[in-house]
Amino acid sequence: MQQKKVLIIAYYWPPAGGPGVQRWLKFCKYLPDFGIQPVVYVPKNPSYPILDESLAAPKDTIVLKNTIFEPLKIAQLFSSKKSKTLSAGIINQQQKQSTLERLMLYIRGNYFIPDARKYWVKPSISYLKKYLEKEQIDTIITTGPPHSLHLIGLGLKNHFPDINWIADFRDPWTSISYHKKLKITSKSQAKHKKLEQKVLTTADKIIVTSPSTKREFEQITTKEIKVITNGYDDMPQITVRLDNKFTLAHIGSLLADRNPKVLWEVLAELLAENNHFAADFELKLAGKISGTVLESIAKAGLKDYTSQLGYLPHNEIITLQKNSQILLLITINSKETEGIIPGKLFEYMVSGRPIVALGPENADYKKIIKHTNTGACFDYTDKIALKKQLLLYYSLFKENKLKTQPLGLQKYHRKALTNELSKIILSN
Repeated sequence: MQQKKVLIIAYYWPPAGGPGVQRWLKFCKYLPDFGIQPVVYVPKNPSYPILDESLAAPKDTIVLKNTIFEPLKIAQLFSSKKSKTLSAGIINQQQKQSTLERLMLYIRGNYFIPDARKYWVKPSISYLKKYLEKEQIDTIITTGPPHSLHLIGLGLKNHFPDINWIADFRDPWTSISYHKKLKITSKSQAKHKKLEQKVLTTADKIIVTSPSTKREFEQITTKEIKVITNGYDDMPQITVRLDNKFTLAHIGSLLADRNPKVLWEVLAELLAENNHFAADFELKLAGKISGTVLESIAKAGLKDYTSQLGYLPHNEIITLQKNSQILLLITINSKETEGIIPGKLFEYMVSGRPIVALGPENADYKKIIKHTNTGACFDYTDKIALKKQLLLYYSLFKENKLKTQPLGLQKYHRKALTNELSKIILSN
């Protein structure tokens, strides 16, 4: 049977590293199992903030590439370090921002609307119009951020009114956590909102990664919105060697606003009160860490107990997850981030290691952890409960009984999620 071709317009693709690349890399791996041939359109010369050579495109995926102009390359002439840091999403607190950093944030928020990849929109529309006509493809998918890619979908939809356009939002648009840090003027904010509304009301179908984002978008559009979370894939077979120490590992960026001072305080108290805990404890941080977070860790007296591992390739991350005693999931404590379900959550859940999560009270991911029995969740004010839970986990660690008994994980497997996606694609 001939497979249905679908054009997927993405920015992040191997050799890009980080969470942004995983979602569509895995969808493309499994789409052929459901009679769909993915054709992925990506930039030829992107400025990825993180590279991961361990990732590779599925062999059955057709990949199209077209040149992109990246203003980031110009910014790097003035300050390579600051431009790369901003590109990775690490923004210093207001009082710690240099004049150059404030200027870069202002330019990013007001001159690059919706984002700095806007200059790829027109060349991409021109390139893809010819390809779509030639290949007779009737379904396109745009995935963002960067949300400028949805403007490519908008342009193609205007040219091909009968095409089936699916807009995939891995994160929200104007309510994303860093949006308000970009020093956006009211005029520029109106432009962002107008583009967001245009995309949400023109796309034929919309996919989001959390129930909260779905509720947010339902206030803007009447179009069909489906929730397809991120997930986990089959894990490579590795020999699990649990750390001898009572390790708490955090994987991914820890931004200035993602600074769980309550956790540092609890750990400091446990170290002071329990000599055995002090002898066993280690904090592992894998990924980019804000200077503000490192200052808080040092101030709490945890510096000598902390190992900074830097960015690790995905295959090494899997090993770290399975070998650590506890996995930390930390999100920004705000109403706007309730709908953010970190992609690493799903790999955490199948690692067999307990999760300790800190974030907003009504965060969507807390419901997933609770329903799958994979860890314990806390608000930023739950100091007593957090301390009690860590002591319980430490006691189980000493008895060699620290592990999870997960429930209902299969629906978060990448193939099961791709099955849900295929139904949306084939339902036009």
